[in-house]
Amino acid sequence: MESRVLSGATTISGLVRLRKPVRDTVCFAPARPIGAVGDGGNLIWGRQLRPALILESAPVVGMTTGKREILRPTMASTSSPAEGSDSAGDAKIGFLDKYPALVTGFFFFMWYFLNVIFNILNKKIYNYFPYPYFVSVIHLFVGVVYCLVSWGVGLPKRAPIDSNLLKLLIPVAVCHALGHVTSNVSFAAVAVSFTHTIKALEPFFNAAASQFILGQSIPLSLWLSLAPVVLGVSMASLTELSFNWTGFISAMISNISFTYRSIYSKKAMTDMDSTNIYAYISIIALIVCIPPALIVEGPQLMKHGFNDAIAKVGLTKFLSDLFWVGMFYHLYNQLATNTLERVAPLTHAVGNVLKRVFVIGFSILVFGNKISTQTGIGTCVAIAGVAMYSFIKAKMEEEKRQLKSA
Repeated sequence: MESRVLSGATTISGLVRLRKPVRDTVCFAPARPIGAVGDGGNLIWGRQLRPALILESAPVVGMTTGKREILRPTMASTSSPAEGSDSAGDAKIGFLDKYPALVTGFFFFMWYFLNVIFNILNKKIYNYFPYPYFVSVIHLFVGVVYCLVSWGVGLPKRAPIDSNLLKLLIPVAVCHALGHVTSNVSFAAVAVSFTHTIKALEPFFNAAASQFILGQSIPLSLWLSLAPVVLGVSMASLTELSFNWTGFISAMISNISFTYRSIYSKKAMTDMDSTNIYAYISIIALIVCIPPALIVEGPQLMKHGFNDAIAKVGLTKFLSDLFWVGMFYHLYNQLATNTLERVAPLTHAVGNVLKRVFVIGFSILVFGNKISTQTGIGTCVAIAGVAMYSFIKAKMEEEKRQLKSA
């Protein structure tokens, strides 16, 4: 194939020399940016696999007559069988590149599916094993083992970490650990639907932190969109049948923790891919969670916690439930990150709101939780407020991005 291109170029050059000497104009076609999802980059394990530059910047030879010819390799259909048919022109578009919308839809589906299964299985475990600190450690432990095995087989390849990056990730991991544990304490204390209703207040805490801690100006429209969230959560809390202060306060602490996690994450921006970043955060968070679990629940677990759980469901089911809830926890968080990398902020914001609706709805159906009319109305108002906030915030981010690119 290369010999044909070179021979073609030599023939053209020979013809030029036979004519009256003219000035050849040689320019190069600008190479298109590649590696983005729309240009053939495939998102695998949270990273972009960038295709090689193949004939992206072919030379363009122009004559004084104004005609330009682009030197291209001969198509395989014109080559003889002896020369083979493997060429860049023969490259077929794969299914994943041909239907990117289906791939993105699959990411969303798996994100929702794994999140719903995690919440249902997690609550079922708490019904016979009410030890959220220990279960939180199991969530992270299974995820860390998964990451270590993935690194061992090279999917993905482990990114090196230095002391500077470690210092940046430690605050993020500590906030992640605290938010995760307090979320599980709330899940164990109250209904799953109620915990997710309280956690709908997270955008309010993010806005407050941005305004009063980071010094960023929050528009009035954004604050007004949060009013229905606060009103809806208040309505739902006043008549929630499973309400108790432990569940409520734990969910609020979780909101604050995840807010600070977002703040520290902005300071820890790095070129490392999201899969490796989340793996390192999980390892640090696991180390942070183990001591509180041993101090708070260790004596009770050794005395009767494990024995009671095994007596109720059996050793095999107990161990399998702990393993699978850890896997679902890690995978749904990883899928959420991968989905964010594939879509615009507005799309991801809408998807995140719909995910919360799915979790609340399925938890009510599975566990048969009875909710009052006021609780139902309050939940709907809170979710609607989160949707409004997400729309406005995502549009603001998109406008800022367009101004920077302009």
